[in-house]
Amino acid sequence: MQVFGREDSQETRAALRFFKERRLALQFVDLRRKPIAAGELRRFAERLGAAALVDTAGRAWAEAGLGYLRMDDTELAARLLADQRLLRLPLVRVGNEFAAGRDEAGWKALLQRA
Repeated sequence: MQVFGREDSQETRAALRFFKERRLALQFVDLRRKPIAAGELRRFAERLGAAALVDTAGRAWAEAGLGYLRMDDTELAARLLADQRLLRLPLVRVGNEFAAGRDEAGWKALLQRA
């Protein structure tokens, strides 16, 4: 189980707390120290769609003025790889199952399928 996020993110802390309360072993990857690899981001985008990975309510989205652009999944994925502040955190991977954002119901479903 891997959780990708930033230590200062409230949503990431909620995910870490959720999994620790269930006493599950996990690997936390702090995106400030180690950016997500292109292949890993591609796997998330293939499963969830690039639009599901974008935090459209975040400050980075507004500052970049991306709300006015129309981009397909390939362009969005390239933008996410270039500026990882745009990611909806946390990104959670359990085996071949993926989830993005703060979604406790989705996390529970991940654990049941794993």
